[in-house]
Amino acid sequence: MAGDWLQQFVDDGTISADQLREAEQMASNLGIPVEDALVRNDYIDAQQMAAAKAEHFGFEFIDLNSIEISSSLVELVPESVARENIVIPVSEDGGRLNVAVEDPMDFAVMEKLRFILNRDVEMVMAPKEDILTAINRYYGQTETESVDSMLMEFTETAIDFTETELSEAATAAEDSEKSPIVRLVNLIISEAVNMRASDIHIEPFEDRVRIRYRIDGVLIERDAPPRRLLGALTSRVKVMGNIDIAEKRRPQDGRIKTRIGGRDFDLRVSVMPTNHGQGIVLRILDRDNIKVGIRNLGFGEENYRKFQQIIRRPNGIFLVTGPTGSGKTTTLYSALGELNRPDRKIITAEDPVEYYLPGINQVEVKAKIGLNFGRIVKAMLRQAPNVILVGEIRDTETADMAIQASLTGHLVFSTLHTNDAPSSVTRLIDMGVQPFLVASSVMAVMAQRLVRVVCSKCGEPYQPDPSEFEQFDITAEQMAGGNFRRGKGCNSCQHTGYHGRKAVFELMLMNSTLREMTFRSEPSQNMRRQARLFGMKTLVEDAVDKAFEGITTLTEAYKLKTGAH
Repeated sequence: MAGDWLQQFVDDGTISADQLREAEQMASNLGIPVEDALVRNDYIDAQQMAAAKAEHFGFEFIDLNSIEISSSLVELVPESVARENIVIPVSEDGGRLNVAVEDPMDFAVMEKLRFILNRDVEMVMAPKEDILTAINRYYGQTETESVDSMLMEFTETAIDFTETELSEAATAAEDSEKSPIVRLVNLIISEAVNMRASDIHIEPFEDRVRIRYRIDGVLIERDAPPRRLLGALTSRVKVMGNIDIAEKRRPQDGRIKTRIGGRDFDLRVSVMPTNHGQGIVLRILDRDNIKVGIRNLGFGEENYRKFQQIIRRPNGIFLVTGPTGSGKTTTLYSALGELNRPDRKIITAEDPVEYYLPGINQVEVKAKIGLNFGRIVKAMLRQAPNVILVGEIRDTETADMAIQASLTGHLVFSTLHTNDAPSSVTRLIDMGVQPFLVASSVMAVMAQRLVRVVCSKCGEPYQPDPSEFEQFDITAEQMAGGNFRRGKGCNSCQHTGYHGRKAVFELMLMNSTLREMTFRSEPSQNMRRQARLFGMKTLVEDAVDKAFEGITTLTEAYKLKTGAH
């Protein structure tokens, strides 16, 4: 049960008793505190929660957004200590240093700080996100400068790298953290993580190397190191990812495990030869990203209720569809997290295993030895699972095996690459699966996309121009009831007006009419029309609803409508 102090939010009407129970259930499933679950579900603001917690336990609460911390104070706590323990000094009182922390009852951190700083330390309380923002703001300035200053140093000096020096530097780099290239690559990775990037692109051109970060789905150009650094950058990244540095003609893949700011990250490395050298993409996988409660994925009330019913069915196939990077993996992992109980056996087949989930049996596809999705699913069925996740249905064999599994009493989750929910059914039939098998096994299909969320720090109410809503069949009366917001742009959101992303959904539940249409192999547009008659909301409609609530903007909804997402 949650602590008694959380009951005050129910008593004063901030949340309902049902919402508190739901947060307790989510906290139990994910192994997180109940207050974190309430904040993640947007039931209570992080600042409001931290202030209430501080008051209840008798600690001072501080709003880091409203104070300015002097550089002399920041210098008292080394950046590595601040990032590892998620703390920041806020004031000095005689010989005592007041430090903002998320959990002032974590006495181990207090003792560690007293030992490292060799002075008396007093804890004050602030939300975790505010502390991380402050760390990036006060320490990140020097870090950003060091990336720029290092590049300036390379640009202004005529340092060049021969092939022999590159390979020697690459092998020695593992031990020599002082090597300029090692420091530069580490700074690029940590800067990308601090800016919330999902991937880093290092792209060679004739006269320069371009570095870009993808933040909230949009590529932002960051640095342009001199062309002669390409070989050294490539070698360093390859060494970190255990990739053969001598191979330059073939595409290569690798994996880097790193720790930044006290958190573990996996980086998937892809190296591809281009006509100007080897291009590199590092995909940043944050393990915290998949600890998302189902409620926090972005479901509206009706879709949330339907989704909960689907994942609790004893058997059948549930398909999630959308392009690469639309959040399909996160959605399915959230569903598995909800179902992950000691009395259920869950097995996954993935290519590759992106995140490791405790309590779930995960199998990685290894094409070199013939271990493909089809063979894994066949072997899975002998392991007597309750729930199966097939990473992706790519061919007829995998589709047939998944359908056989669902018909023999298993709940099967999988993904497909189609644009909307109804076309997934026709895609399976086009693959060669018998229509009657599709009709009897598929219980629901959900298409999804990600839209950017209005920045909570600089978001403000506004009234859209008529030209913005005439694209959406919305009347002026409907517009008047909307709570539209947009971001002005601030340091927190890199002056974009957006901070983070949420999913929008198109959930098609199969019924007798749709099954009959599937059996007759009717075109997807006919099924789409029928599904809408039964109440299916389209992706664009869901995005417009979220714009009405002030979560996203009509601009993001329009991108979905025009296919720009």
